[in-house]
Amino acid sequence: MNRPSAPSALPPEDLATVHALAGPEDAHVDLLLPDCNGVLRGKRVSAGSLEKVYAEGVCLPMSLVAADITGNTVEETGLGYDIGDEDRICRPIPGSLRPVPWSPRPALQLLLAMEDGAGGWFDAHPRRVLERVIDRYRELGLVPVVAVELEFYLFDRLADADGRPQPTLNASDGARNASTQVYSIDDLDENAGFIDAVARACRAQRIPADTAVAEYAPGQFEINLKHRADAVAACDDAILLKRAIKAIAQQQGALASFMAKPLAGQAGSGLHLHVSLLDTQGRNLFAGTPQAPADALRHAVGGLQASARDNLLLFAPHANSYRRFVANAFVPLNDSWGFNNRTVAMRIPHSDPANTRIEHRIAGADANPYLVAAAVLAGMLDGIERRLDPGAPVTGNAYEQFPLRTPHWRQAIDDFLGSAFAARWYGESFRHIYGEQKRKEMLDFHAQVPDLDYAWYLRTV
Repeated sequence: MNRPSAPSALPPEDLATVHALAGPEDAHVDLLLPDCNGVLRGKRVSAGSLEKVYAEGVCLPMSLVAADITGNTVEETGLGYDIGDEDRICRPIPGSLRPVPWSPRPALQLLLAMEDGAGGWFDAHPRRVLERVIDRYRELGLVPVVAVELEFYLFDRLADADGRPQPTLNASDGARNASTQVYSIDDLDENAGFIDAVARACRAQRIPADTAVAEYAPGQFEINLKHRADAVAACDDAILLKRAIKAIAQQQGALASFMAKPLAGQAGSGLHLHVSLLDTQGRNLFAGTPQAPADALRHAVGGLQASARDNLLLFAPHANSYRRFVANAFVPLNDSWGFNNRTVAMRIPHSDPANTRIEHRIAGADANPYLVAAAVLAGMLDGIERRLDPGAPVTGNAYEQFPLRTPHWRQAIDDFLGSAFAARWYGESFRHIYGEQKRKEMLDFHAQVPDLDYAWYLRTV
């Protein structure tokens, strides 16, 4: 007599993903927990363990969330030895089970979220930080619609003679591209094998990628994600897109880098966030024209201006992030805003009135998408609730009309740790953990003596 099989712990969508995989009995699953730096940490298990993972979760050290950029525990956060380096249960995010098309053997990947040990979600987990902000919108019957743009460089896997990254070799003539051909179709054609592979991976993983663009430097590209009414899911997509781009580049003998400023004389790489705002009837509250911008749009921009200093560490989290802030490089050096203007921090792109949105341009590609979205959405809602005035929109070159501000990492850390805005919107726990993580990274960074120090000072002073 055949007994009926026990019901699966997997949700139907994820169960269908397993059944669609060729050779699931031989497959492995990468369990992925994004940390505060946006680095994916976790475990690799057999596909046969999935039922247990969904039913019981998986244990991971709490300190993983706040590991520094080198992967070490930051004791100053209070998540290491002070609490015995405790584990926490991490649960699968339903619907996030996806195939890994670049793997040489059958493979899946699954996003995780961390619990706090008391039955709730760990407040310092970046995904949860964003969810807390979204909850504030939900209470007001508002839905932010979000799209992420990611810039990155595609380098040769081998450095040049000076140990610096260099463009890949052109498939047609074997030369290296040394010119800036913005929006070049030829550059896309030269890298069609890579771009097509990324597009196939996105389709296989249900990542809603839209357009690919050759950007403002040799080997620099941008991939845009489609607008989504689920901001958290939009950031899930961005995290997974970065993984796919890096993996496919490696597979093809190249290096994809989301470093904010890898080359001194070339454009940096940004993470631009597009946001519109819907009410309960699905109407865009930002709808308007340059001549008559909506009040909600103006107040949201005012909130982004007022919170820019509090949030800078979320937009520029690393030492290299601050090398990106140079004049005339399409990087905001002030809190200006304007219509159809790429020299401002908060750009209102050209569109029809119903699709009016804010493009936030401050964050680097090295920033954590969840935290960028949390910061932008918190600033917007704070401005709307307080009815802040952003001033007149800028016409023309914003770099020439405002004093240029050159931000510094140390000041951004101090500002964040002392920010009442950050404590109110993200929680005191996250403010402490993230701020102390970054302070330790900064101290470790400045404790190193770089080669340039020896070149300039070893024999001259």
